[in-house]
Amino acid sequence: MARTLTTLPRHDSFRCPGEFEPKAGCWLGWPERPDVWRNGGKPAQKVWVDIATAIAESDPVTICASSSQYANARAMLPSHIRVLEMTVNDSWFRDSGPAWLLNDHGAVRGVDFQFNAYGGLNGGIYFPWDKDDQIAQKILEAERTDRYRTPFIAEMGGIQCDGEGTVLTTEQCLLNANRNGHLGKEALTQLLLDYLGATKVIWLPRGCKFDETDGHIDDLACFSRPGEVVLQWTDDASDPQYEIYQEAYEILRATTDAKGRKLTIHKMQAPAPLVWTAEEAAGLDHGDAAMARVAGTQICASYINYYVGNSVVVVPEFGDPNDLPAQRLLAELFPKHKIIGIPNTREILLGGGNIACITSPQYAAQMR
Repeated sequence: MARTLTTLPRHDSFRCPGEFEPKAGCWLGWPERPDVWRNGGKPAQKVWVDIATAIAESDPVTICASSSQYANARAMLPSHIRVLEMTVNDSWFRDSGPAWLLNDHGAVRGVDFQFNAYGGLNGGIYFPWDKDDQIAQKILEAERTDRYRTPFIAEMGGIQCDGEGTVLTTEQCLLNANRNGHLGKEALTQLLLDYLGATKVIWLPRGCKFDETDGHIDDLACFSRPGEVVLQWTDDASDPQYEIYQEAYEILRATTDAKGRKLTIHKMQAPAPLVWTAEEAAGLDHGDAAMARVAGTQICASYINYYVGNSVVVVPEFGDPNDLPAQRLLAELFPKHKIIGIPNTREILLGGGNIACITSPQYAAQMR
């Protein structure tokens, strides 16, 4: 039976692992809402199948689809991928799914953050979000895993952990007035330490431009292992992201992690900026329940938004000259993994994210 606990993970000796640690599985939603996913979600669904199939080479995969899309998802996906029926508002499971926690004795628990679709009625991306706020609890109950419910709003796309006590995030996201600005930095820092079982938070001021999630860290920087960070980068001073990358680099270079280590920073050259086409925008249904997207809207593209499985790294491709250099860097950082590039992840970008954003890694119990 899954319990809802009233204690704190840090006091219970649970920690949030790094995304490079062993997985017990991976959870994804299924795209369908026509005001977010163009042409009724059909182009995005094809990319979902490619991503789920690639991850399933390494980790058990579960797809959660609505009752109206269950049969379609089941027919499109390989038989070894599990499909469950789940009522959702949209399919950003990195953010609406749980943060899995581990202790040193082989136990697993989960954190259920409050979720408000990236800002609620103050700049949020879609409405309503009540069913998405239930996803973490549903997954944890399905896995019979004890749950902590937080008193603050957060998304795991906005948080990076190194598994050894360090949290990396942005003020633009977590301290936004539409999330937790009322709490203040000091109080929110303590809450992050308490609920992620950590001892240090590294705050970057902002994330990437054109990111609809208010500056999630998962487009800008991530831990590839303790003490090492991959940072999106450009040497082009005219690039709209240039100053943001420089700012993040200077902060990361000057800080230490929870263990007192200076960080090794790996620069990953960014893809060229992208924009919505008129044809893509014409494929959306219109209404007041989701953010409007029109031709010329700039898109936040990043190779940092990848998924690390037990034996694969699944990374976006954009048909950009930097696609292969990004994969070569990941091959150096994860020499025991197979690097799988996924074409056409632009379809996920059009919805507002990429591979990391749609995947919720379930971490495997470990003994230390």
